[in-house]
Amino acid sequence: MLTVYIYQKCSTCRDALRWLEGHGIAHQVKAIRETPPTPAELRSALTRMGGDFRKLFNTSGIDYRALGLKDQLPRMDETGAIERLAQNGNLVKRPFLIGEGKALAGFKPDVWEKTLLHG
Repeated sequence: MLTVYIYQKCSTCRDALRWLEGHGIAHQVKAIRETPPTPAELRSALTRMGGDFRKLFNTSGIDYRALGLKDQLPRMDETGAIERLAQNGNLVKRPFLIGEGKALAGFKPDVWEKTLLHG
């Protein structure tokens, strides 16, 4: 089963959920702030997304800016990045989808279609 981590007030997350429902794709929803993805899920996503952990970060988020991660990220190793993301769901790019050998961060309908319907 696919798991989609969302922030309820995020319009992009709501768009992604409507897209999944419109395509009849079974999924479960988790609140990303209250229940961030696990380190295992993040590592799995990292592998499926080409190994660039920066793709997992919500670089436009308040927490990202407040923590000065723009300057820290280039020096951060994978373990440190995974720990940060797993501890603070606000740092994870959303919606974050994981499961069935697939992983997506952010919502772009064409990418979701290619990955979930044709991949």
